[in-house]
Amino acid sequence: MPKQETFFERSAGNRRVEVIKTYDCSYALEVFQNMGKDAISALAAALEISSNYDPADIPDPNGLEYEDFLWNELREAGIEDVRLNPNLRSFFVVSQNANGKNEDLYVSADWPSAEAFAKELIAHKT
Repeated sequence: MPKQETFFERSAGNRRVEVIKTYDCSYALEVFQNMGKDAISALAAALEISSNYDPADIPDPNGLEYEDFLWNELREAGIEDVRLNPNLRSFFVVSQNANGKNEDLYVSADWPSAEAFAKELIAHKT
C-alpha cells in the first residue's frame, strides 16, 4: 500500500491544519463517520450529489440511509485507476491540531475540496 503523504500544511496562531493523501479506506471511513454537518454538506457538494442524482433518488440528509449513500459515493469517487487496480482508492483527509488537540475533520476523494475545507478552517480562527 502506498504511504500517506502531506499535500498541504498551514499554521495560524495556535492552529495547524494539514491535508494528507491516504490509501487507507478504513481510516477514511473513520474520519467520515466523525464528520460534522458542515463537513458532510461540503462533501456532498464536492461529490456533486444534487447534480448527479434526481432529488427523489437522494436519501433524506437527516435520515439513516444518507450516510451509507454518501459513503458509497465517496468510495466510488476514490478509485484511483480501475485499469491498474480496481480496489485502489485514495482519499484526502483534513486534520486540525489546535491547543494540542488533533482532530480529523473532513475526508474527500478530491484534492480541491480538501484544500478549500482546510483553507476555510484557517480563515475562521476561532
